[in-house]
Amino acid sequence: MAPRDPSPGNAQRWLAPDLALAMAVVALFTSLFLFGGTERLFRDSDTGWHIRTGERILAGEGIPRTDPYSFSKPAGRWMAWEWAADATMGWLHRASGMRGVAWLFGLAIGGCFWLWIRLTWRCGGDFLLACAMLPALWTTAELHWLARPHVLGWLLLQATLMTAEGSPAAFSVRHGGLALLAGAVWANVHGSFLLGLLVLSLYAVGEVIQWLIWNNGDLRRAGWQARLLLCASVGTLVNPYGWELHRHVAGYLADKELLSRVAEFQSFNFHTAGSGPVLAVLMLTLAGAGCALAQRNLGRGLALLFFAVVAIRSARGLPLAAVCALPLSNGSLTLMLLRARGWRPWLERGLSALLTYSGNLRKIDARMSGAAPAVMAAGCAWLALGIPAVAARTGFPPDQFPVAAAQQVAALPAGARILAPDKFGGYLIYRFNGQRKVYFDGRSDYYGAAFMKRYLRLMEARPGWRDEVTKFGFTHALIPPDGALCAALEGSGWRRMYEDRVAALLERPRGWQ
Repeated sequence: MAPRDPSPGNAQRWLAPDLALAMAVVALFTSLFLFGGTERLFRDSDTGWHIRTGERILAGEGIPRTDPYSFSKPAGRWMAWEWAADATMGWLHRASGMRGVAWLFGLAIGGCFWLWIRLTWRCGGDFLLACAMLPALWTTAELHWLARPHVLGWLLLQATLMTAEGSPAAFSVRHGGLALLAGAVWANVHGSFLLGLLVLSLYAVGEVIQWLIWNNGDLRRAGWQARLLLCASVGTLVNPYGWELHRHVAGYLADKELLSRVAEFQSFNFHTAGSGPVLAVLMLTLAGAGCALAQRNLGRGLALLFFAVVAIRSARGLPLAAVCALPLSNGSLTLMLLRARGWRPWLERGLSALLTYSGNLRKIDARMSGAAPAVMAAGCAWLALGIPAVAARTGFPPDQFPVAAAQQVAALPAGARILAPDKFGGYLIYRFNGQRKVYFDGRSDYYGAAFMKRYLRLMEARPGWRDEVTKFGFTHALIPPDGALCAALEGSGWRRMYEDRVAALLERPRGWQ
């Protein structure tokens, strides 16, 4: 009698979730329903102008070329370089309000975890080591779990790494077409498309250097990656701004004077409580880079070094390293353990048994898929977001944004010029559908470094702040009640019309100079 095939049947395969799907479902429901998820996703007010920009596009106004939102820099040339993501957010918002936007980014976060596991397997990673890395991934990625297009960029960058780590194949028209399409989509969704092109370049260059120095590089593989890079690069030119988009994004990322004044581009403070998992991500990335270089896998090693540098220089780079670099590190660390020699006999035996056990778990996991539960989980998440108690808490958190104060703002004259910080700007654009123009919002690439300098001087009530108030002709101020500017304005005669824990609304007196 022939031995029984231990593989599950098709029905069982489709119903039994693997590790990738299990983590995706957990991430989906955690990001939406635990720890105030439906409000935490909206703790950055940039979501507001993304939604309204998308709705303007869908209303037939076309992709913006000039700024429609501010009175401080009205009708200036503006690149809405995330317009496709904005339109998607706007469409979901028009159809189902904040529920749809939250669902989209909950699915995207779940997708990141699914691809993270898949990329780990593609890199030859270990099952148990992947499980050990998950807490560090979770804590670090959560730093930037926001309803903003960068999360979609994470997915596309993970897919790029999957391609770069894949086995070489004869380049075909299909490969080129898919790379062209991916480049076009990415360039219209998020500016991180430049990172994708850089990653492909690092892998191709790594193969060539290996061939030149050690004669162990695969030139066919390098050529395949170079062709993908070329097709993807051509694809990124398919955007409303052409090559100007590339120059704009590159110039923005290279503007040290501007980025030094944007909080999310500053280095992470590793002295804060609970920063251990975040530090672990950085250390694992560096360890993986060292192993990859020692194994003469230069493409992966260069990519890991790049992610480490970005994570050290910018807090925004840490989640990027968590979702993209940890799978690569896992693969290199696993290979190091498999090749370990010269250890104490008992330690070698224990390590061998552990790796064998982990490998068996991976074999079991590979027999599963769980596509059916994935669809069910997405549907359940959508239904749960429609529960009235959940829906009421979905949106901008009132303890961080002037949700209550906005009712007082609505009663102000249409021509009122309101001084508000950038954190409030995006919310006000959303709350008033772009009809009330704002002083400043989160589009730092549009306002520029010189504007940021003046803005910070004003908000900190430093010498010269009165000149800024006069220059822009502010009639009202909607600012944090415990800030230096609030005290300075009240000290110079401005009248407080409203106050809560989040914001104070002040009115400029007649004849104020």
